[in-house]
Amino acid sequence: MKKFTKFGALALAAALSVSVVAATTPASAATCATKTKVTMLGTIKVEIQDQFLAAVKDYNASQSCYTVTSIPGDAKLTFLQNVTPLYAAKNAPTIMYALQEIPDMADKVMDWKGTKLASLVSPSLLAAATVGTKLVGVPSTAEAFGLLYNKKVLDKAGVDPTKINTRSSLEVALRKVKAAGAGGVRFSSIWWSLGAHFTNIYFANAGATHEDRLKVLDGLSDGTKALSKDPVFQNYLATFALLNKYNQAKPNTTDTEYDLSVADLASGKAAFWFMGNWAEPNLLTASPSTDFGIMPLPISQDPNFAGNKSISVGVPGYFMIDNTQSTAAERAGAMDFLEWLYTTPAGQQHVAGPIADGGMNFIPVYKGFTVSPKTYMAKEISKYVVAGKTLEWINTYYPAGGQDLYGASGQKLMAGKITGDQYATELQNAWKGSVKTWRGVKK
Repeated sequence: MKKFTKFGALALAAALSVSVVAATTPASAATCATKTKVTMLGTIKVEIQDQFLAAVKDYNASQSCYTVTSIPGDAKLTFLQNVTPLYAAKNAPTIMYALQEIPDMADKVMDWKGTKLASLVSPSLLAAATVGTKLVGVPSTAEAFGLLYNKKVLDKAGVDPTKINTRSSLEVALRKVKAAGAGGVRFSSIWWSLGAHFTNIYFANAGATHEDRLKVLDGLSDGTKALSKDPVFQNYLATFALLNKYNQAKPNTTDTEYDLSVADLASGKAAFWFMGNWAEPNLLTASPSTDFGIMPLPISQDPNFAGNKSISVGVPGYFMIDNTQSTAAERAGAMDFLEWLYTTPAGQQHVAGPIADGGMNFIPVYKGFTVSPKTYMAKEISKYVVAGKTLEWINTYYPAGGQDLYGASGQKLMAGKITGDQYATELQNAWKGSVKTWRGVKK
């Protein structure tokens, strides 16, 4: 297996644009004597759980062949910790949704090659879900993360986010918003945010090419990469320290942190929040009349450094369908549901429609979409993509469970329990000996 994920201007611009190809015909037009139950482990994301379940409800009512049901997982456990006991009990869910765990699931799930949905996606967006010659999953959407901001707060403070292109200029902006009466930034001590997304700021900037970045992962796996000697990592630590210095709240590792951060950015109590556009639905629910934007997080003092002008864009997860414990009817129902979701007008409205109308506000990655997101943040993301100002999601290649360890170390660094050098050592120890799945090595 060799996986490539290139989220450059050409690949994602095509994927994010609204295609003129007509939506495909739904596969659920038949009438069935009995309904087949199709299970899915969890939902796509907790943040849009209600909207996703509303789509499931509409799908179930739209046809008489299948009933899709969501099986709630334990939010405190990883995907593999949730799904492994289900397989052991011969009760595997038909539909699953994951990212780093794709190599772990490759021998258990269906090959999507030759299917309708796979034909409607740019090959570049399928690469991360390809294991050997097998297409393990299909994508849900494209997402971006960086510094979210409340435009009202920045306007009041006289801050132009397009002029922030160094760590120093970011600090000037943070001082301005504080002087105008708002908190600087909400830097959330959430393990998955620190472990997957914040660490990606380093790894995506650690090399000029995809291969250069994979070599960094090789070095960490081999135990030959010394992070503390890498100037990019030192810049990354300096940016970490800056956000921590202007953090609007004390580190909070509990489940309340996400909702508190949403409330603070939505109300203008905070000007910035390091997070992704998956939070936009929550922000718009809290403050529908406010524009929330996204901007790069500067990692150095060089205004010409590409990483200072780019946001992280990638696929957050892929849909997989069990192939070892499901029936042919269950697999057909799983594909039917996902085809309905992404190729029919009703499904597309759920996927890309505005939060105010019950949609998930997803950025479309399938051809034939007649619905496109219209929010301020979605438009900004599209501008970065079209301009080619995107950072790769190297966190896609992290070993399963690795981000948990990186996040725990980030929490300790944020709380002042370890130094930057100790943080580097903990990351190195977590990576050392990792199976190089990003190089096609099987576990």
